[in-house]
Amino acid sequence: MKALLCKQFGPPESLVLEEVPSPKPGAGEVVVSIKAASVNFPDVLIIQNKYQFKPPLPFSPGSELAGVVKEIGADVKNVKPGDKVIAFTTFGAFAEEVKTEAARLLPMPEGMGFDAAASFILTYGTTDHALRDRAQLKPGESLLVLGAAGGVGVAALEIGKALGARVIACASSDEKLAVCRQHGADETINYTGEDLRERIKALTAGRGVDVIYDAVGGPYTEPAFRSIAWRGRHLVIGFAAGDIPKLPLNLALLKGAAVVGVFWGDFTRREPQAFAESARQLARWYQEGRLKPHVSATFPLEKAADAMNLLASRKAKGKVVVTIGA
Repeated sequence: MKALLCKQFGPPESLVLEEVPSPKPGAGEVVVSIKAASVNFPDVLIIQNKYQFKPPLPFSPGSELAGVVKEIGADVKNVKPGDKVIAFTTFGAFAEEVKTEAARLLPMPEGMGFDAAASFILTYGTTDHALRDRAQLKPGESLLVLGAAGGVGVAALEIGKALGARVIACASSDEKLAVCRQHGADETINYTGEDLRERIKALTAGRGVDVIYDAVGGPYTEPAFRSIAWRGRHLVIGFAAGDIPKLPLNLALLKGAAVVGVFWGDFTRREPQAFAESARQLARWYQEGRLKPHVSATFPLEKAADAMNLLASRKAKGKVVVTIGA
């Protein structure tokens, strides 16, 4: 089989496409023939040795995929060969096949294509855990989404609307904000051309926002947090801007506000029953038409480095997908 390999840490251009042996499943494991794999920000970090998980070299990046079960190991009861599945792996998805634990597989919702399926569980799973569990977002509350045109940003817009919130989308261009409006944003802020704090103040009549969904970090975190409402919740999702910001903690005191960490990967491992309930809710919302993964670009496996660079440049809208099988 073919696999895109990280043989030394570096930029996407350093990855190489090679023939490698097909994996064989052990007990509790499954081999999946991959049809599509989406690009996520940790994929860009892991090949540069900048991610918290550091697999041994060589490895294939890619952490979210959809495909067909090829082979199962002993004691696997939840899937069988031929099943269409979604899988979330820490690495290994930019290849024609991957071996993973059976517990990391979810059935593809009826009617969902492979590109959409490969763009579903990490972004929507992270966001459902963030908004319903960590923030306890309630109907009628306001939700500010930073980086709203990205993969998790679009998921936050849609889930925020499904929960009955008033959703304010922030992005860096009018083109990106048009995508946000297509996915349910009630209000928009272009934070390259508008004053973020003044615009939030105007949109909330000076009250501030109840929940901030922050997958960006960098220069936008502090002004957003300064605009939070009393008892607001600031969700720390990630740092796509590159810099990890530092907040003056007196702001949390003055606003009675909370800075809330969201680590979906550990949530799935530590709280499997809660994760299973979340996955079922996401499938229900998809079947109801409330969730619509936005795939803006696709690349073949041999062009996966270009897909990663598109995401790293912050020019992507929604999800970028690497197509692998026919």
